Amino acid sequence: MRLYAAVAVSGFRRYATYRVATAAGVFTNTVFGLIIAYTYIALWDQRPHLGGYDRDQALTFVWLGQSLLTAAALMGGSFQEEMQERIRTGDIAVDLYRPVDLQLWWLAGDLGRAAFHLLGRGLLPMAFGALCFELALPASPLTWLSFLCAVALGLLVSFALRYLVALSAFWLLDGAGLNLVSTVLSVFFSGMALPLNVFPGPLGTVAEALPWAAILQVPADVLLGERHGPALAGAFAFQAGWALALLAAGRALQAVATRKVVVQGG
Repeated sequence: MRLYAAVAVSGFRRYATYRVATAAGVFTNTVFGLIIAYTYIALWDQRPHLGGYDRDQALTFVWLGQSLLTAAALMGGSFQEEMQERIRTGDIAVDLYRPVDLQLWWLAGDLGRAAFHLLGRGLLPMAFGALCFELALPASPLTWLSFLCAVALGLLVSFALRYLVALSAFWLLDGAGLNLVSTVLSVFFSGMALPLNVFPGPLGTVAEALPWAAILQVPADVLLGERHGPALAGAFAFQAGWALALLAAGRALQAVATRKVVVQGG
């Protein structure tokens, strides 16, 4: 475990070196947060309590989404492109020779990246939103602790989904198309476009049952105090269930993919 902890720390330090890119990312998240916040204000003025949220809760959802956008890699930009490139070039053979678990190696690095982006690109946009708008932030430390647990489980689900997409390069070689499809699904079904409880009828029911809901919608509901007691336990079980199922699927697909790896020229 010390090795994987070191990989996570290395992942944190790796992204911490890109200070200018981080500052640009904070600016971009803040600007988009402002645009979406005023869009939500206009929408909630016409439809108060849409999806069960009042306006302050809806605005909190907006800034939370901007804070988790990069950490959860909802629009890509994390390890999967690098892993797909290593598969395409054959460098993945070097990774497979290492005396480490391939999935845990990439998970540790991705958690280090996510931790940096939570601090580097998550806190400032949320602080800016709290200064400019009335947000429904909880006063209870227990709620904040529950929220952090929900975020951690959401990051696991996010990694597990992207790991499956990355493994597709063993068969497709070029994963650009599937990455684009994955980004669209992540943005729409995580709640990034609109909270999932706004969706009507069967669409909303299906969207809230899919794994992407564990990445943003569930942590947001925990932060907003929409999950208490058994409902909170159910939310954690929902996230943990998807994380375990997807990680197991990734491990099974990895075993199939690496059973016979052919490297060009070798």
